[in-house]
Amino acid sequence: MADADPSLRRTRRSRALPLPDCVALVLQGGGALGSYQAGVIEELEGAGIEIDWVAGISIGAVNAAIIAGNPPERRLERLRAFWELASSALPRFPIFPDDQVREAVHEMSAAFVLGNGVPGFFRPRFWPPTLAVPGTPEALSFYDTTPLRETLDELIDWDLLNEGPVRLSVGAVDLESGNFAYFDTRERRIDARHIMASGALPPGLPPVEIDGRWYWDGGLVSNTPLTHVLDHQDAEMLVFQVDLFPAEAELPRTLTDVLAREKEIRFSSRTRQVSDERMKLRQEREAIRKVLAKLPAELRADDDVRTLAAMAAEMPVSLVHLIYRANAWEGGSRDFEFSARTMHEHWAAGRAAVAETMANAQVVAANMLDGKTAAYDLTRTPPAPPAGR
Repeated sequence: MADADPSLRRTRRSRALPLPDCVALVLQGGGALGSYQAGVIEELEGAGIEIDWVAGISIGAVNAAIIAGNPPERRLERLRAFWELASSALPRFPIFPDDQVREAVHEMSAAFVLGNGVPGFFRPRFWPPTLAVPGTPEALSFYDTTPLRETLDELIDWDLLNEGPVRLSVGAVDLESGNFAYFDTRERRIDARHIMASGALPPGLPPVEIDGRWYWDGGLVSNTPLTHVLDHQDAEMLVFQVDLFPAEAELPRTLTDVLAREKEIRFSSRTRQVSDERMKLRQEREAIRKVLAKLPAELRADDDVRTLAAMAAEMPVSLVHLIYRANAWEGGSRDFEFSARTMHEHWAAGRAAVAETMANAQVVAANMLDGKTAAYDLTRTPPAPPAGR
């Protein structure tokens, strides 16, 4: 399919960008780092960017459900309620004089979470799983996620989530088959079970039963729902992908750095692979379309040529990365350190990333108006050139 005629594009726009038919927000898993996503959401709203489709994995599924399950005027209030509750067990520590002190406090905060759980999210089981009856949820995890179900039911209007204007997709893994599964409001009704399944990371959290099948955290297979969004694209699209684990970082200097870097590589590699492969595939499809356009009319009518043309058809997509880059004091426990101070810092970092992206968004706007596909990371100085065509 040829690039869309710019004159036929919709004219809705934010302050910095023209907005295509579909604006999607793609949210990774990352536990406590999910407050960075909340900051992104707040700043996107402040920039006048209306989200049509939100897809999430694990903590990204929680944030996504809160967006889809609330009217625009209540989304930030509900996001704040969740994150203030989750971080309420730990104080907002003062700013410490150096990174070593801050790192020590950071690790102590994470240890507190391991021992006591997270309010409104999960709590330790009374008996250890080794003493539970085999095959029961109590035998399969260290924590009970009943508080999360109660929190989700309190913060989310499930009728609005399923019938409202924002499409929701969340991913989980079928425990028995090992297959990835997406729950999508275009295809089925979603409730708290689907959100909890997407974040049921073993062995900490128990699997969740849905219609006779048991599910674990979608991040076990892929920590980004980008594939699902692009596979089901049916309009010109702008995608904001919020990456909670950076692919690039400095060499580790301590064992804590090693643990942090291992986790970054493990969770970012699949995201980078998906993004790179999809951009490469679109370049190949563009080359196919150019060749097909040169064929004489009688060949273009051939059934095999028509089949190839259908396989190469696509609509433009602009993929904007918003990447959380950790502070020097954040080690391998950053995804389960739920202190109030850290939560607010992550939130502020998310807002700053969007603000910087909007300040450099002219290249995205130009490519969108020209109907081009490309991927961007505009939170570097100077902005990285677009990857794609």
